[in-house]
Amino acid sequence: MAQIHINQNTCIRCKKCVRICPSALFTLQEDKGIEVNADDCISCGHCVAVCPTNSIEHADFPPEKVHTIDRSQLPTADQMELLIRSRRSNRAFSKEKVSEELLQRIIEAAHRAPTATNAQEVKMVLVTRPETLKEVSRITIGTFMSIVNLVENPLLKLILKPLMPSGYRYVPVFKRLHEEFERGNDGILRGATAAIFFYTDKKERFGCQDCNLAYQNASLMAEAAGVSQFYTGFVCSAAGMDRKRKLQKLLGIEGTVHAGIALGMPSFRFDKYIDKKEVVLKRID
Repeated sequence: MAQIHINQNTCIRCKKCVRICPSALFTLQEDKGIEVNADDCISCGHCVAVCPTNSIEHADFPPEKVHTIDRSQLPTADQMELLIRSRRSNRAFSKEKVSEELLQRIIEAAHRAPTATNAQEVKMVLVTRPETLKEVSRITIGTFMSIVNLVENPLLKLILKPLMPSGYRYVPVFKRLHEEFERGNDGILRGATAAIFFYTDKKERFGCQDCNLAYQNASLMAEAAGVSQFYTGFVCSAAGMDRKRKLQKLLGIEGTVHAGIALGMPSFRFDKYIDKKEVVLKRID
């Protein structure tokens, strides 16, 4: 249980903590001021961050963990919108490695992503070793080819293809990836010099959602820092299919890989952004 103390001498009864707490721990007693029952605290820090007089003392957030925001330094809405529109999956990497400073900024951005019930159970594996990156691609392609060999069985194909025609659309794709990989062309990680994989323990109910929120933060930070990146969808799909858990064993992790990002310095940048299809929006006013 978190330890929370309210300094009644400095508290101005603004009730911001009452309104903002997701667990409804704070109440205003007219004769006693703000009171708190910390039994169900999820340590989100909302109360500490919102208190205008620093009257809330939370054991999980000592003064050195609390930082004042200079909102004049935040990007404008126009700047943020341009960053989002400019972000693209750029698979044209140069051989230049992403600096350790930029990798750490991307990791910190991912770590700052929100998580369900503030569980903060997202874990990351950073891979920069070329041999390991190549093995990630080899395991991914090997997993897909084992599926291809299974579904190409004449008897199974007769049954499965009518039931899952869209699944068979990827068969030639996987075969081509395998052929190119054997020639030395990696169509999975595309020559990325680094990759980050996001995972949680199996028991985490919102692991997939939390990891993909972390990925999105990492992706936007990478774009802002001039680092090219793309979502490692093939790797994550293969990791979910492989009962032998070869990828997890390679990375030395327990749990489930939910998302990943391949990183590298760009050979070139995009000069334009392209409009997407019209938004599908249903409004209920």
